[in-house]
Amino acid sequence: MTPRATPPRGKPPHFCLAVLLLILNAELITGRRPEPYFGRLIGRLSMYAHGIRGTVYAVDESTVFVRGFAYDGTGPDAYFWVGDTPQPSPEGTLVPYPEDYNSRDPPILKAHTNSDILLRLPGGKRLRDIKWISVWCRRFTVNFGDVFIPVGLDPPRPRVLPEFKRLAHGLRSGNISVLDAKTFYIPNLHYDGAGPDAYFWVGNGSEPSPFGTKVPNEMGSLHPLRGYQGEDIEIQLPGKLTAYDIDWLAVWCVEYRHNFGHVYIPKDLDVPPALGQTKITTSSTTSQTPYSTTNNCKEILDKRLQVRWEIQGDQVQITLAARLRKEQYMSFGISGAEGKPAMLGADVVVAYWDSRFDQPKVADYSITHLAQCDGTRGVCPDSRLGGSDDVILVNGKQNGGVTTITYRRPLAAKESSRDKEIFTSRSQSVIAAFGPLNSRYEANAHSFMDTTRADVQLDFGTQNDNTCVGLAELDVNGPEPWPTRIISGATNLTVRIGPAGGLRGYTPITGHPSWGIAWYINDQLIPEVYVERGKTYTFFVEGGDDRTNPAKYHPFYISDSSEGGFGQKKEEDQRKQRVFAGVAYDNEGYPYPTAVGRYCEWTHKTTDQAAMTETFEDYMKTLQLECNSGDPAVLNWTVAHETPDLVYYQCYTHNNLGWKIHVVDPGTPVPTPGSRSLNSASTLKGLTSLGMLALLAVR
Repeated sequence: MTPRATPPRGKPPHFCLAVLLLILNAELITGRRPEPYFGRLIGRLSMYAHGIRGTVYAVDESTVFVRGFAYDGTGPDAYFWVGDTPQPSPEGTLVPYPEDYNSRDPPILKAHTNSDILLRLPGGKRLRDIKWISVWCRRFTVNFGDVFIPVGLDPPRPRVLPEFKRLAHGLRSGNISVLDAKTFYIPNLHYDGAGPDAYFWVGNGSEPSPFGTKVPNEMGSLHPLRGYQGEDIEIQLPGKLTAYDIDWLAVWCVEYRHNFGHVYIPKDLDVPPALGQTKITTSSTTSQTPYSTTNNCKEILDKRLQVRWEIQGDQVQITLAARLRKEQYMSFGISGAEGKPAMLGADVVVAYWDSRFDQPKVADYSITHLAQCDGTRGVCPDSRLGGSDDVILVNGKQNGGVTTITYRRPLAAKESSRDKEIFTSRSQSVIAAFGPLNSRYEANAHSFMDTTRADVQLDFGTQNDNTCVGLAELDVNGPEPWPTRIISGATNLTVRIGPAGGLRGYTPITGHPSWGIAWYINDQLIPEVYVERGKTYTFFVEGGDDRTNPAKYHPFYISDSSEGGFGQKKEEDQRKQRVFAGVAYDNEGYPYPTAVGRYCEWTHKTTDQAAMTETFEDYMKTLQLECNSGDPAVLNWTVAHETPDLVYYQCYTHNNLGWKIHVVDPGTPVPTPGSRSLNSASTLKGLTSLGMLALLAVR
């Protein structure tokens, strides 16, 4: 190889800088980036040998993108090379490509015809620390091609935004960063998880609205958001959407069209393009919602095992549910052979309830021999054979005789000798089994009837593939709802907002949907209140007085509607409701709420613990009261004699926050305070025999 002198550079740096400034000013005026956007233009690679070609962009301070790179690959010792000398020279630094090599030394640059290449400057170097980028042959100290960094180049940088606006459900965060055109970093995220249909949500306009787009969570899932307790997460915009296309990022309840909090995206955004340089990471690994809500479900083993699954980024989350005996396991995984149920060579997960510690357990197994594990071969946990246990337990429960365990495993085969890849593009054969645990709490031999005997195909990449009918019916309600609370004999009542109680609270008690909050009367979740005709009752209402924040504006009123929401109804629908207190009319005949006071809310200390607390009293210990400054509204209601026997306390601006008020004549026996149900023994014991007969007759 004959060394060749480096020719002089092309356009002077000040000329390139002027062009760059013109482009940048145009971008800032429009607030949008031309598509496709690769970052700030550095220039084209000059070609001196070996067919070097490509256009170089500054992605960020330490990353460059080479668009359409070409090189014939015949140089014996060629690498990308950077330095701060006036011309490319041996006094430079090697930039490895590809970055994630496995050999001891960086790989020699191979041939490329039209490749897009992402280069990260090594050793903490930034573009301001170098003057040129070269394709350099170390052995012969020859420059095959180069580009010079324009003087004063200002690469795109991540942009720090304010925190989420705190509107509802305990949502708060640290300052949010736009890492690149598709990636948001949300530190110290708190959210109680009680919204029934909440998502990360982006869109256009001056305020978050229903006309938005769902953004997958940090695991790549589009399930409703779980609770967060100070976690640092990163999320990426879906499809071709970029941060330049949106005006805000919010946490939004789709079903009830409510904004829990948001942050605005500035128009002068100038962040790096999304070219794969930002790696999604998260501080959460195992935190998930208490119960799997995936729409994918299949029943196998004669409908005795229910399998639910959901793809989450490069992982799959699987939920197994079955009626297990004590010291029995359930197993599920990829068959050892395609097209048939082969145990030998299979990659399965064994899940069981460990009665010693009263907790769920999962383990990654491989099957090298059809026999019990002897420590070297057999049906063995991977960890016992010196491999890695790639399964992560998410959660588990036992309810109604059904054991449900959720775990997560990688899609890729981490260990080629033990693991099998899970495909998302086609169906593949799976196997399952029930069997006893041995003394080591490892899987023991199962019977012929307790394993898959015919080929079972499952497409992990599908959506909404749900054929389950058996176990789902047995366990559909999750935990038992709390008994209905009773208030009677009280004439002064505080009215506040609090969480709806998830699977134990508002919805199972009332049969109505909930958007995550409900009324608390005298700090009881939607109690049934008993009042007497002719008496006056005083409600101290703390449902919020900020009309600009719908999530915290809940005027109180009393109506014959079991749904409420008088203020959001059309006039013809309003006429269908009888209102007994809390609504007045102005001189033009328009209704307005009168019970509008400061905002007080029972909020979660961490995330919603309803599913894990047996009693409402225990649940209240997981809450804390937060009140804004100001005074409660005072609503006095004298119960008229013509008031129906059943009315409802409700929210003027939203549906489904309240529950029943029973109206009785003076002297009528009513359940005693603290009673939970008209059917309970304690309730009936508090009634006179005549009153009890009267109540039963009414029922």
